[in-house]
Amino acid sequence: MSEDGKDLAGYYKELYVKEKEKNEQLVTELADLEAKHEELSHKVDVLKHSLIYRAITPFRLVWSHMKNAVIRVKRLGSLSEVIRKLKSKKIERSAYKLHGTESFLTGEELEKAKNTKFKKQHVFSILIPLYNTPEGFLRELLDCIESQIYGGWELCFADGSDDEHSYVGDIVSEYAAHEGGDRIRYKKLEKNGGISENTNACFDLATGDYYALMDHDDILHPSALYEFMKVLEDKDAWFIYSDEATFKGGSINDMVTLHFKPDYAPDNLRANNYICHFSAFKRELVDKVGRFRSEYDGSQDHDLLLRLTKEAAKHEDGIVHVPHILYYWRSHAGSTAADINAKTYAIEAAKKAVASTLTEEGYSGFKIESTKAFPTIFRIRYALKERPKVSIVIPNRDHAEDLKRCIGSIIYKTSYDDFEIVIVENGSTSDEIKEYYEELKESPIVKIITVQQDIFNYSELINKGVEASSGRYIILLNNDTEIITRNWIEEMLMYAQRDDVGAVGCKLYYPDHTIQHAGIVIGLGAHRTAGHVHYRLASSNLGYMGRLCYAQDFTAVTGACLMVSREDFDACGGLDEGFAVALNDVDLCLKLRHMGRVNIFTPFAELYHYESASRGSDVEKKKAQEDASYDDRAKRYEEEAERFREKWADDLAVGDPYFNKNFSLDHSNFTLNVLPAPMVE
Repeated sequence: MSEDGKDLAGYYKELYVKEKEKNEQLVTELADLEAKHEELSHKVDVLKHSLIYRAITPFRLVWSHMKNAVIRVKRLGSLSEVIRKLKSKKIERSAYKLHGTESFLTGEELEKAKNTKFKKQHVFSILIPLYNTPEGFLRELLDCIESQIYGGWELCFADGSDDEHSYVGDIVSEYAAHEGGDRIRYKKLEKNGGISENTNACFDLATGDYYALMDHDDILHPSALYEFMKVLEDKDAWFIYSDEATFKGGSINDMVTLHFKPDYAPDNLRANNYICHFSAFKRELVDKVGRFRSEYDGSQDHDLLLRLTKEAAKHEDGIVHVPHILYYWRSHAGSTAADINAKTYAIEAAKKAVASTLTEEGYSGFKIESTKAFPTIFRIRYALKERPKVSIVIPNRDHAEDLKRCIGSIIYKTSYDDFEIVIVENGSTSDEIKEYYEELKESPIVKIITVQQDIFNYSELINKGVEASSGRYIILLNNDTEIITRNWIEEMLMYAQRDDVGAVGCKLYYPDHTIQHAGIVIGLGAHRTAGHVHYRLASSNLGYMGRLCYAQDFTAVTGACLMVSREDFDACGGLDEGFAVALNDVDLCLKLRHMGRVNIFTPFAELYHYESASRGSDVEKKKAQEDASYDDRAKRYEEEAERFREKWADDLAVGDPYFNKNFSLDHSNFTLNVLPAPMVE
């Protein structure tokens, strides 16, 4: 070929790449617009049936009240169920009190704690930058430190206050004289260098083997350092963090939120600085990753925590979460706790911090966007490294209408361009489904295989379907689902392509726009096997602490729509056919976790799940219950639940790392237990 020919070929190749990138961008934008349209359509539908819309006349207003009351009672169930749920709400409200001053140890318990002799005598250097701190806030802060049960602490203050707030130094000097020695260390800065530079000056004053961070207007629980020492007595933790509460006014008992956190979850931390307060970490950790970076002021904590936890996670027991509220974050005018918009620069700093971490970890081409939950809770769009073939495996028996809806939505809505559909036929008898199969055989992207079974075994059907597929990535999909998000495969693949990721699950809705799946917690539910969180909440709900608005780590995701690489699926032996009906997806996810993988739920791949349709009407269910086969299936489920509890006894005993121990395992919506305060052992 001539030089001109080579140039022409190169030109068209470059043009093709540009057009492909433009097309992918348009697909993403279209998917976002469709998602917004879906959400707005639902909101309009809700509005049309709302109280305001119905209240055209007094008569219709009264009628609407009566009608809605009946609906609410029906949804709640029997009168006893209504009373139970009302009691549950009272319990949840009372938990706010329990985690305030009522959680402070007193009397014999306090004396026992104070007299505890630890094998190790760690010193915590509490680093606090001061800047024009109100006198009341400063005295409360100093009082709470002096009240610490464990006395191995030193306070390191760097004061950037202006001349009009010279009392700040005077108050610190007053407390330092009272304490004696040099456990309260203070440096008056020549100028206010910003929060990062000021805090770094605190590091210069510190002599302890652990650093701890605290804001100048917040309060620490008297048991905070004591609880951390209990951890360090048994574990060589590099990084420790606790739960926290936000309060307003002058009393920590006036709490706005209780933030009960998951254990270390790197994907959560990238999307949301859920760790925040209160944390302590080894001096050596800071020596390795560095101190605060002033270019991230406003989100300097998020930046530092991302770096600290990444390094700490390399060590056994490197990161330990203490599931007690040990930090009280004051919400007042101008504080980030009260309104992030008071510090808009913090939003950009947070995006920059996350981008820096992702870049250091080898990611490129990603986008970071604020979500509707909170400006510093992010949606991260990862670039696809390649576009490998994806196999969608769908078991089916009859249910022609369900399958048509499912297949139709895949073919006409999916933006991804390299996939196949493998239907695993299992004993269908209807003429309608047989006719539909004949239609599907004409499609080059659909393959139908037949698996005969004497006794139904879902796991076997999936395994046979995967064997017959040819994609590098597998999607397990129920026949009673319908695609909502056009780029659903891309949204799942951006996580599944990572070497550290096992299974990826999506967000599923019932037809009434309530949530069917948004992640699975082990130990949850009556059988203490596994259950779905945020179950039956409205699709527009933000979730507990915004957790329905960002991709995050979960122990398990549902097999109703699950993506996994073929390599990982084969490595863990596929679905365990001993779980013929239930818990096979959770079992798969646990096997992946034990291979060192994390499983991820993303709310940005959305589908409908017509679960009730595939299970039949209430009349059919009643007939089934009268049938002996129903008893057989119920017995089978009980046997599989027992097998699951035995197989994963150790994991269940430890508890789900992403579901705080303060939450009840009887409820799916992060309902609080009434737990005692931190106790002395």
